Amino acid sequence: MGGILRIYRNDWRNVFKVPVAVFLIAALVVLPSVYDWFNVAAVWDPYSNTSGIKIAVTSLDEGTTVKDKSFNIGNDVMESLRNNKSLGWTFVDAEAAHNGVKRGDYYASIVIPADFSKRMTGILEGRIVKPEIEYTVNEKINAIAPKITDKGASSITTQISENFTETISETVFTALKQIDSKFQSELPIIRKVEKGLFQLEASLPEIETAGQHVLKMEAQWPQIHASAERISKLENKLPEVEKAGLALEKIAEHWPQIADAADHLDALQDKLPKIEQAAQLIVQLDHHFGEVEQIMDKASEGLTEANKVVSTALTALPKAEKIATAGNDFVLELQKFLEKSNAAFEAVPAALKQNIYLLQKTENAVVQLAELLQGEDIDPQAVREQLESVSAQLGSGSNVMDHTLSLLSALNTFSPGTVPNAEIGALKDVNNTLSRQTSLVNSLVLDLQNEGQPDPSDVKQLGLKSGEGNVAIAKLISEYEAATIPAIKNTLEQISTAAETTATALEQVPDRLSALGTLLEETMAAIEFGQSSLASLQQDLPAIREAVHTAASGVADKTQSFGAFVRDTLPLIQSSLPVAGEKIQQAANFVRQDLPAVEERVHQISDLIRTGLPRADKGVAVAADMVRNDLPILEDSIRKAAATIRQIKDEVDLGEIAELLGGDIKSKSDFLANPVVLKENKLYPIPNYGSAMTPFYVVLSLWVGGTLLISLLRTGVDTEGIVYKRYQLYFGRLLTFLTVGILQALVAVLGNLFILKCYVVDKVWFVLFAVLISIVFVTIVFTLVSVFGNVGKGIAIVFMVLQFSSSGGTFPISTTGHFFQMLNPFMPFTYAISLMREAVGGILPEVAIRDCLYLILFGVIALLLALTLKKPLERYIEKAAEQAEESKLIS
Repeated sequence: MGGILRIYRNDWRNVFKVPVAVFLIAALVVLPSVYDWFNVAAVWDPYSNTSGIKIAVTSLDEGTTVKDKSFNIGNDVMESLRNNKSLGWTFVDAEAAHNGVKRGDYYASIVIPADFSKRMTGILEGRIVKPEIEYTVNEKINAIAPKITDKGASSITTQISENFTETISETVFTALKQIDSKFQSELPIIRKVEKGLFQLEASLPEIETAGQHVLKMEAQWPQIHASAERISKLENKLPEVEKAGLALEKIAEHWPQIADAADHLDALQDKLPKIEQAAQLIVQLDHHFGEVEQIMDKASEGLTEANKVVSTALTALPKAEKIATAGNDFVLELQKFLEKSNAAFEAVPAALKQNIYLLQKTENAVVQLAELLQGEDIDPQAVREQLESVSAQLGSGSNVMDHTLSLLSALNTFSPGTVPNAEIGALKDVNNTLSRQTSLVNSLVLDLQNEGQPDPSDVKQLGLKSGEGNVAIAKLISEYEAATIPAIKNTLEQISTAAETTATALEQVPDRLSALGTLLEETMAAIEFGQSSLASLQQDLPAIREAVHTAASGVADKTQSFGAFVRDTLPLIQSSLPVAGEKIQQAANFVRQDLPAVEERVHQISDLIRTGLPRADKGVAVAADMVRNDLPILEDSIRKAAATIRQIKDEVDLGEIAELLGGDIKSKSDFLANPVVLKENKLYPIPNYGSAMTPFYVVLSLWVGGTLLISLLRTGVDTEGIVYKRYQLYFGRLLTFLTVGILQALVAVLGNLFILKCYVVDKVWFVLFAVLISIVFVTIVFTLVSVFGNVGKGIAIVFMVLQFSSSGGTFPISTTGHFFQMLNPFMPFTYAISLMREAVGGILPEVAIRDCLYLILFGVIALLLALTLKKPLERYIEKAAEQAEESKLIS
């Protein structure tokens, strides 16, 4: 606390040491007050000087005569304005009025046209044409003057309306007095109307109930309309119904076959264990598929090794040309070759067996292709790709079959009858089938290329041939396993020992050497085909594994579900079939006998809906509109009329009405012209506009004073080597600013009280509130500069501009834009102006306390900002100030 007071004392000691500083402080104290005083004095009582606002007035009214009575309303208006000093009425001709307003000599002009009186009185003759007064205003001269001239023009129209109403009502009442005698003669009819009106009023509840039914129907009409349209659209579904009926008749016709087929479903229960066993095999295959891959790898390695062995044997085969020259030495060489070539001969049966199985794989591909082509909605591109793939496989298979036949022929050369001619014939038949299939596949490829669709006859032939080929290969495999393999192995063993007898049958060697070469060459070709087919199969192996895994993943659940269906659901289906058959027969009878009549009735109803629904829509809408709009008015009118009649009957009789029709015409017409007298009650009377504006200008001048302080005085403290804490520096200099701010507030409000003689109900509170407001404002602007430096000065000015527009100081806040209305509750000006108005007009304690608390809250927030942000931002603000100094322009 001592450090704060020391800074405060030093500030004022330094001020009084320098006369210029004293003068500057005095100017800072007085300048905001001068701003306040001049503005208040300028708007002291602007509405008492409106006689200086010139308005040109011209009457061109030619007047009129109605029922022997002359009217010239324009002259009456001109005469009344000559005695009216509220505005500067100037009487000129029409041209001078127009030019004067245009040049700015007059703020506005009022021209009464020539037919004004004629239009005004036209209602008396049955012509209702509203008269017009030409009002021209020059809004460019001043923003407020047009509002005042508008009031002047409105007062003229009001005066004319009042005078005219009084005149017309006087005429009407005179006419009513004349018809009083006629009223007496019509009294019996009036009694009848009265009775009928009361009866109609008694029936209103029933009318209202009927109206509610109409409205309820209107509310439900969209659903009714939609239902009707759905019924109408049912006609469009009749072809589908007919199709369904035909399908139902076919089902009924074939129901015996369906029932017979259902009886055979029992066989599924016998096959269920095998189906479940097959599902388990799929799962086991999925679990052991890795072993399949290993077997494939070993087979590939085996084929590679066999290929090497056969190739080596073929290379080492002795040449027949050596027989003549070598003789017995050739025999020994051949014997050694055969002994070394046992491994090559052992590969022959396995290669043949493998190739036949691979041919079966090719035939399976052909079967699948045939099934695909026989399906619906085939994809030409996908089919073309599969056709080309199968064509390539068939070509390879046919080639393998040629090599297989050559190999078997070579074996028969060594040992005639090793492979029976029937089996060789079967192989040739398979080869012919392959060739025919290749031809059909190639033809189908051309069909797709030329016509986009396969030839049905070719597709059918391919299906037949694929079936024949599959059966033939399956039979071939069976016979090969049973007889051909043992015979081939026996012949190959004989070849190995053939060299021992070659010496005695040397003349047979050339033929057998040729057969031996053919055997090895065809074996190598078979091995190479097996290698290529096995490689292709290995490429497809991941996809096959994925397919097996996908099948195995759901096969258990599906098998279980299928088993449950077979065991549980199938008996229910079979037991329900007789009842279903009866129902289907009944439905089929309905289709045959009753459906045509139903369709005819649907057509009739649809025609009725199409023609009658639009009229019904319109009728319901009209009726509902009458109930909604006209019925309430009718009911209200009936009730009012009945109530009026009852009131008249209770209060006066028809004789009194007759007296009313006579009566004092003058007083009644005056009442109609001015039926209401405004009784003004001022809750907080303020005698002049200047006093009413004092709160706003005092508050504005105090913020301006705070802004001047932060612009001319330094917020930083010259410590003179003494170490102060940050809060001591802040509060020490803040006290100096607050002192000047309090002096500004005192000078401003005391000047308003004693110099301008402003009207203030609570003068002491007026002064105290100003001091509080100044303390809060100075704290806010000082904090902004202390924390943010020069940026804070800009924030203070922007803050003042926003508060000027959003505080409701001049115009009610509700007349401003939405943005300023949103800002209003968060602006200090809002509560400062409200607090000063309480002192001027009379204090309402709860309002004054609320405003004080909000102002104190703004001050506390400013202090908290200073204490929390000053230290973190100090380094950045100092750096920004140094950069600004480098500009040689900003201090």
